[in-house]
Amino acid sequence: MDVRYPTHPGEFAHLSPQQLRERFVVEGLFVDGTARMAMSMSDRLVIGGVVPAGRDIRLEAPDEIRAERFCDRRELAVACLEGEGSIVVDDAEHHMVGDDVLYIGQGATKIEMVGDTACYYFVSTPAHETRPTLKASRDAVETHRIGDAGRASARTLRKYVHEDGIASCELAFGITTLDPGSVWNTMPCHTHERRTEIYLYFGLPEGERIVHLCGRPDATRSLILGDKEAVISPPWSIHTGAGTAPYKFVWSTGGENLAYNDMDLVVTGTLR
Repeated sequence: MDVRYPTHPGEFAHLSPQQLRERFVVEGLFVDGTARMAMSMSDRLVIGGVVPAGRDIRLEAPDEIRAERFCDRRELAVACLEGEGSIVVDDAEHHMVGDDVLYIGQGATKIEMVGDTACYYFVSTPAHETRPTLKASRDAVETHRIGDAGRASARTLRKYVHEDGIASCELAFGITTLDPGSVWNTMPCHTHERRTEIYLYFGLPEGERIVHLCGRPDATRSLILGDKEAVISPPWSIHTGAGTAPYKFVWSTGGENLAYNDMDLVVTGTLR
């Protein structure tokens, strides 16, 4: 477990580029035959990468959550980023392919991820009630066409875990796919003081990069990310970026509410 502690916005401006990466960028989650995790102490989100590579990987409770089983007091959503495999939750097996998402509710006693080619990414938040474990495929979820090709921001947003979709206690989870020729992933951008957000960029060709902008709207900083790297966005920070090639990203939030439109929009012309 890689633990990240909260950063005050007043401190943010004084961090070096390397310190910014150490606070907000999560690298190295996806290693064959292992499960790796990171925790943001802001809203206690846990993210993880699991690459079974032919093994059966059981999700165990890390010391940082002080629980016998991972889902004793938590819920999570797992996305299959690529390949094909299965996730076993208690006695039920769920077949997974690219862009499928499985929500696993509080109280699950066994979670096992398998598959020779599958690459899984999960996000977990604290939970106060049990919700049923449910799977959603990319073609069966609420889908929105947003953005504008003329502004290089045309994209498809798919909501999997949200207030009008798969029910959760605190977690919202979705996947956005950029159109060919578009680069901006969240523009106009926004903040939301009531919840922490984490992006996981994927589907980016080797050697290409994302320029991710963060910080207060009037004092932004930039981070350069590669394929399958995550970035933590504190509640006070914008979160938007542009890629040098086509890509997707998983967006996820945890915090005070599940309302997708609970955001404070930032007028693009005011960004600094």
